[in-house]
Amino acid sequence: MKALTIRWQRLVDDQGRTCDRCGATETAVEGAVHKLRRALKELDIDVVLEKHVVDPATFDEDPLQSNRIWIGCKPLEEWLSATTGQSQCCSTCGEAECRTVTVGGETFEAIPPQLIMKAVLMAGAQLLDAEFLEGCGPAACEPKDSGGCCPSS
Repeated sequence: MKALTIRWQRLVDDQGRTCDRCGATETAVEGAVHKLRRALKELDIDVVLEKHVVDPATFDEDPLQSNRIWIGCKPLEEWLSATTGQSQCCSTCGEAECRTVTVGGETFEAIPPQLIMKAVLMAGAQLLDAEFLEGCGPAACEPKDSGGCCPSS
């Protein structure tokens, strides 16, 4: 079975809390993964969800690292021909302007399950082509500064 990894990262504060938009995205990611595992099982593709924490110090340096999703070794926005932006968030994030994603002229603060599923289905279609992940498997999918193909967390 081929593995297709969804990596999602978000700010988690010292009390274990995250913001509302990351909480909504977490619910969306989990729901999408549940459906996608069933759907892609017939194609011999296992959908793997990895959740990563962005600590407050890292978030303070770069708030746009929070609420980020990668499908395989590409960011969600690349699969969807989307753009990223930022907008004022909430109490957990302080005064930070957090990540948004714009697709087809519509801007999302929390990423809806439909966008996640669409990006995963696009990646799954490419995964069926044996050359998609050549040189970009789990071992190679480490932070760029360590020589892998994925961005740093």
